[in-house]
Parts: sequence; structure tokens; C-alpha cells
Amino acid sequence: MIKNMLRGAAAISLALTPLALPSTATATPAAPTRAEVLNLADAVEQIPLSDESRTGYVRDSFKHWNKGLDPADGCNTRAEVLLAEAVEAPTEAAGCKLSGGLWKSYYDGQEVNDPGKIDIDHMVPLAEAWDSGASAWTAARREAYANDQDAATSLVAVTARSNRAKADRDPAEWMPPLPEAHCRYVSEWTATKLRWGLAADQGEADALKVYAEACETTVVHYTPAA
Repeated sequence: MIKNMLRGAAAISLALTPLALPSTATATPAAPTRAEVLNLADAVEQIPLSDESRTGYVRDSFKHWNKGLDPADGCNTRAEVLLAEAVEAPTEAAGCKLSGGLWKSYYDGQEVNDPGKIDIDHMVPLAEAWDSGASAWTAARREAYANDQDAATSLVAVTARSNRAKADRDPAEWMPPLPEAHCRYVSEWTATKLRWGLAADQGEADALKVYAEACETTVVHYTPAA
């Protein structure tokens, strides 16, 4: 796969007398997470290296699809992503039943006008996330990961065919069939790994570095998940 791709292209310490805080004192809110912008090669270097293990994985460990960003609208996460990524908006009936519309799958360049033929792909598949750190998460964090609409790169509407060809494989094993999509795909994969603090095994890391060399002008945008 890599050969094919190459061919195509302080903390400050204060000494103060302790003071008794009033009983109404509250904890200082955590600082908001900060958006990061890195070139792809530097971003790839930030992904921790670790062996992966799928021991104990079951897909149901990641609750999805949940009620989405607005439980009152009747649309689950899948439907909300379809609505957000439509090139032409679908018709929305009672119960958030969608019909018509138009989507362009960037993995393969295909245009699809039937929402039933579109999959919502987890950029880093659930099994791969489990292998690379999510096995140690709480159930709530895994649910947040599986329904993450706070980062545009986490979930992507693509053809069912391309999503199922990808399955749970990483970029050392699978890349989008459209060569023009490769730099974007590696950028979004890297952004998702960094956003969620996920690791990469040696083969994956090596592949990402090779793609990063070829995608030298590609930039990675991500915000660490809360």
C-alpha cells in the first residue's frame, strides 16, 4: 500500500501563608482545551507509539448512535451527520426519516442520492480505537468518541462500499481508493488520534510518516477532547 502511494505521488510555586477558604469557595474551572495546528509530519510525531491489543473488544462497548447534539429534534447522530454533510439537503419527515438529498463520498469521489447507501464512518474505527487506548476508557468516554460531532474529522459520510472495504484497518493496511484523498485522509486520521490521545503501533506509525513526507504541505487541525 505504501509503495503504491509513493509511486502516485512551569508551574510557578508560590510560598504563601495558608488561608482558610470560606465554605462557599468553589474549584476553579478547567481551562478550555486549545485548538492545535501542526504540519502533518510534526503531528504524526506527536502520536504515542505503543503495541496494540484487541483483547476484550466488542463493538457494543461503544454506544452509538445516540440521540445526537439535540435530543429534541428526533435525529440520532447518524442522521445529524447526514444532514450536516449533505451537498443537497434531504427531505426530513416525522421521526427524522430522511429521503433524497445528495452526498459526495471523498474516499472514492462517488455521488450518492440515497441516504440508505451512505455509511457514517468513524475516521479511526471503533476496534482500532479500542486497540490503541480506548479499552481503558469509561463507557461514557467511549460513547462520546463514537458520537463525536464536535470535530468535523471524527465522523464522515461516505459510500457504504468504501467504508466496508476499510473495515477496521489503519493506513498501513487501507487507504481511500481515490489517490487525491490520501493527504486529507491521513491528516484527519492523525487529527482524530491526537484529539483522543490514541496511540499507533509501529507499522501504522511508519506508514503515516511515509504519507506525511509526500503530503508536505498538509496541515492538521485538532482540539483535544475534554
